[in-house]
This record gives sequence, structure tokens and C-alpha cells, in this order.
Amino acid sequence: MKKLVASVAAILVASPALAATGPFFSLRNTNFIVLIAFLVFVGVLVYFKVPAKIGALLDTRAEGIRRDLDEAKRLREEAQEIYASYERRQREVAGQAEQIVANTRREAEAAAAKSKADLKTSIERRLKAAEDQIASAENDAVRAVRDRAVQAAVAAASTLLAQQVSAGQRSAGIDDAIEDVARRLN
Repeated sequence: MKKLVASVAAILVASPALAATGPFFSLRNTNFIVLIAFLVFVGVLVYFKVPAKIGALLDTRAEGIRRDLDEAKRLREEAQEIYASYERRQREVAGQAEQIVANTRREAEAAAAKSKADLKTSIERRLKAAEDQIASAENDAVRAVRDRAVQAAVAAASTLLAQQVSAGQRSAGIDDAIEDVARRLN
């Protein structure tokens, strides 16, 4: 602590302000010379209107900064408007996409329903055609059985008649029997 106090005292004693000797208003006094130089310097600055020029420069700079701030503010507002328009557009596009998906879903459901109906109609048509073919085959089979039965009956009648009737009566009786069978079958 003693060293610190001694150091501060030495610095204060050896300061340049105490280095000047003699009367203050003398050209040998450095303080007086520095004062005169400072006053001349300030006088030259005032004479050439440097403070006004510095003020004008500062005002110009301040105006430029103000313009830049205004421009930045305008650009920010414009960017916010653009951002808002993009958000609106995004919402619109999302809405349109939802509508497209909904329409596509409805169309797909309608197409599926139509396909089911078409398939059902096709199956019904094929079933009807199969039933018609079965009925036709049944009718053909019945006709074939009838024809065979007729042929068998005619053959049996011919054989019976041949055994019972004489040759002359045979031809007349056969003709009558054939006509009788033909009338009954038709």
C-alpha cells in the first residue's frame, strides 16, 4: 500500500503541467503556447465554417440513414404483403387440391358402382343365356326322345301289324296306323 501511495505521489509531482516555468503569458511557457495554438485552431475551424460543414455532413448522413430506414421499412411491408399473398395462394391451392381429391374420390366411387352394375348386368345376361341354352338343350332332348319313341312305336306297330294282318291288309292298316300316330303326336 505504501508503494502505491508513493507511486501516485511521484506521478502527480512529475506531471507536464508543472514542467512549465516562468510567467504564464510568456512564449517560453509551453502551456501558453498550447493554449494559443488551440485557440488559433478553433478560430481557423470557425473561419472556414467547418462545424457547419460537419453539421451539414452529419445531417446529410442522418437523412441518408433515414431514407435507408424508410426504404427498409417499405421493403419489409412489401415482403410481408408478398408473404401474405403466398400464404393465401397456398391456402387456395390446398383447397383446390382437396376439391380435386374429393372429386376424384367421387368419380372413382361412381365408376366402381357403375362397374358393379355392369358386372351384375353381364352376369345376369350370361345366366339368362345359359338358362336359354339349357332350356333349348332340354327341348332338343325331349324332341329327340319323342322322335325315338315315335320311331320305336312305329317299328313296334309295324311288327305287330305284320304278324296279325295279311299282306293285303297290311299296307292299308300300316298307312292308317301311321296317320293315327302322326295325328296324336302333333
